[in-house]
Amino acid sequence: MKHLGAELAVLGPGHAEIRVPFRMELTQQHNYFHAGVSGVIADSACGYAAYTLMAADSTVLTVEYKMNLLAPADGEKLMARARVLRSGKTLKICAADVYVEKNSAEIYCATMLATIMCLAGKSDRAR
Repeated sequence: MKHLGAELAVLGPGHAEIRVPFRMELTQQHNYFHAGVSGVIADSACGYAAYTLMAADSTVLTVEYKMNLLAPADGEKLMARARVLRSGKTLKICAADVYVEKNSAEIYCATMLATIMCLAGKSDRAR
């Protein structure tokens, strides 16, 4: 996430938001944010949202996700807002919506549905 310049901007029980400022290195051939950037921040936001509902000695692992691209990510900042839809003991079902900010307006450009696994007793905190 450091390489992208991503920032965990909001974190609370069952939700998270990650933001990435525009840089040419993050674009595709039309100078829009690359879909891979939308995917990585949506996946990470889902992971953080799920993690807020897990025990401190656990960690997260994405099991699967499905992403729909709705509009070109053409703007100054990309944001993924994730929330937990269902929190089971082992699996958390999460959704993330991705927006791009352009001229102070937000454009809805992608949506993700993700399944996140809780790995109990495998804390990342020791690393």
